[in-house]
Amino acid sequence: MENIVFLGFNLHAWITIATVLGVFSVLLFTRIRADLVFVSAMFILLVTGVLSEADAFSGFSNSSTVVVGVLFVVVAGLMHTGVLHWIVKNLLGQPKRYSGSIARLMLPVAGLSSFLSNTTVVALFVDIVKMWSKKLGISPSKLLIPLSYASGMGGICTLIGTPPNLIISGLYTQNTHHVMNVLSTTVPGLFCLAVGILSVIALRKLLPDRKAPESAFEDASEYTVEFLVPSDNPNIGKSVQEASLSDIKGGSLIEIIRAGGEVISPVAPEEIIMSGDRLVFAGQIEDLLDLEKSHSFAAADRQAFSTRPEKRRNLQTAYISFGSSLINKTIHSSGFERENHMTLIAVSRKGERIAQSPREVVLQAGDTLLLECSPKADLRAAKLTRQVRFFDSGQISNIGPKTLVSGLIMIAMVALSATNVLPLASCAFLAAVAMLVFRCCNAEQAMKAVNWEVLMVFAGSVVLGLAIQKTGIAEKMANGILAICGKNPIVVMAGVCLVATFITEFISNTAAGAIFFPIMYQAATALGYDPYPFMIALMIAVSSSFATPIGSPTHMLVYAPGGYRFSDFIKIGVLMNIIILAANIFIVSVYCPFTPMN
Repeated sequence: MENIVFLGFNLHAWITIATVLGVFSVLLFTRIRADLVFVSAMFILLVTGVLSEADAFSGFSNSSTVVVGVLFVVVAGLMHTGVLHWIVKNLLGQPKRYSGSIARLMLPVAGLSSFLSNTTVVALFVDIVKMWSKKLGISPSKLLIPLSYASGMGGICTLIGTPPNLIISGLYTQNTHHVMNVLSTTVPGLFCLAVGILSVIALRKLLPDRKAPESAFEDASEYTVEFLVPSDNPNIGKSVQEASLSDIKGGSLIEIIRAGGEVISPVAPEEIIMSGDRLVFAGQIEDLLDLEKSHSFAAADRQAFSTRPEKRRNLQTAYISFGSSLINKTIHSSGFERENHMTLIAVSRKGERIAQSPREVVLQAGDTLLLECSPKADLRAAKLTRQVRFFDSGQISNIGPKTLVSGLIMIAMVALSATNVLPLASCAFLAAVAMLVFRCCNAEQAMKAVNWEVLMVFAGSVVLGLAIQKTGIAEKMANGILAICGKNPIVVMAGVCLVATFITEFISNTAAGAIFFPIMYQAATALGYDPYPFMIALMIAVSSSFATPIGSPTHMLVYAPGGYRFSDFIKIGVLMNIIILAANIFIVSVYCPFTPMN
């Protein structure tokens, strides 16, 4: 059966093509977790005989996959010792011009992203940028897109800055037996970064001026009502459920403030109502005011509930992320509040609070939630973080001697790898062990820092790339590109990079790197050139996703906090894609001249 050929491809090749297209479609049009999608793809390739058992699971033993996993531990040490917070605190200043604030922000972000996870860096900076923008009198939306762009462009400056660089360099080593230096992409990356920063400054008028989503929550009187329970109220001694307050029209009971100042939130149905209680309701004011008459409550003389930070209540702002299981659901129907020990107070969309009962709002990606959390709430629980994303700039690590230790460990790791004293994998392992030995992080923190979903996607991407190469798809696609682009290496390189840049707007850049590696490699060898410069160009191309918010996890991180619309990324992103592609091809062809293969 496998010898049957149709349109130049055998059965195994067609199975691989169908699997790759299936992965694309599922990631684009469903909310199924990416790691499950890639594991399923690996299973299909294994059971259909496209790959042997060893090949199907080779992604887990791939050195690049191991390095990514170990680097999570290194980053944990840097986070828990406050290195990142120290850098942020000392690098952002008070620039006088908007163009200066863009450069002041993008340079340190790019620098950090060259050695750390882009997602970690952006998550750290989001709240800080929002506070910084208030000091500068600039809308956060004017700075959050540049923040995300800088993290992506900084990541390409080293092999450890972004997963695609590791996966492409690892596959390059497997095929050529030549190891890439950790700083192989530094010069081309810095050139593209400089061009990118200047381009963002030049195109700054295309950056949207949006209202910050959480500003819709500032005036609590617009969506909360407070009542007092008089001493002669007939509901005293009854539970919230018995008093018919657990499911009311137009809103919900979000907290009870006892006479002694104790705050009860979330409010359980079995909570007893006492004399002197202050009941705080959130939702539609018009409907909630009817409770004063129907339940014999008294209007409160002043408003005790406030969104300002205070010790007795834990208010958090969360954003519905792309792929969240809450999309197209209401909080009421999802069981979210009960499972996570939280109460939804209000919902905003595109900077405007939605004027209806918050628990009945059908949620969309990018919606902003104002939540009151009980002490039992675990904001870092894996299930919760897949549904919503929290930003809490208050969780700042203490600066101390371990801050210096972890910083030196990171510098030593990069230096040893850059000077070829030890392979990158060995350096990463030593750095991770050193973080644990010197107690920059403990074993529990290290294990929690490992993102297993990313590792599964990484391993699955390696296997998909291997299948594309082994079934001859890469060779035929490379020949097709050569037929269209001719024998000019610059044109061929630009052609593959253009397609890769487009594809990476819709799928993981890790997957794009693994899928396009065999195509670019085959094209280079078919031309008779050393594939090294082609690989450098591909690394930059698959990380150059600027035009859609789903093109990068960092774009998704800033999408809701910036109050953006999908079109906001397209307006500036398409031009950025073209500019960086041109810069990429130019610098690689100059810095890494094409060399005929021996």
